[in-house]
Amino acid sequence: MNKVVQMLKKGNKLYSILTGSCPKCHDESMYVANNPYKPGHLFKMNERCSTCNTKYKIEPSFFYGAMYVSYAVGIAFAVAAFVIAKLLLGANLITTFIAIVVTMVLFMPIIIRLSRNIWINFFFKYDPQAAKANS
Repeated sequence: MNKVVQMLKKGNKLYSILTGSCPKCHDESMYVANNPYKPGHLFKMNERCSTCNTKYKIEPSFFYGAMYVSYAVGIAFAVAAFVIAKLLLGANLITTFIAIVVTMVLFMPIIIRLSRNIWINFFFKYDPQAAKANS
């Protein structure tokens, strides 16, 4: 349990991925609205981190790479839905298929945000000095 808590602390990539915070300083959310289900705000991101001045869109179309990550994250959600519906609840094949489709539709905003968070964390490393330098 202590290792899980340690992995979710500031300074760990998993913290940045799950919270959507700046991958360099972990102080500020990258998104204008933290709620991915807020209509019209799913893709709206801050241009830069106000703490460490990190530019989130490194180049035009930077987050197109997140589509590849999105595929893997979507598969993980679909497998989880299958395991819950078919193996734990004992649903038939049609019901299991419907459960997978409903899961994918309902969790689409979360999958998109998680994919973007994972993608940007490939390119940035946590720097504790970044937060202190501009404070």
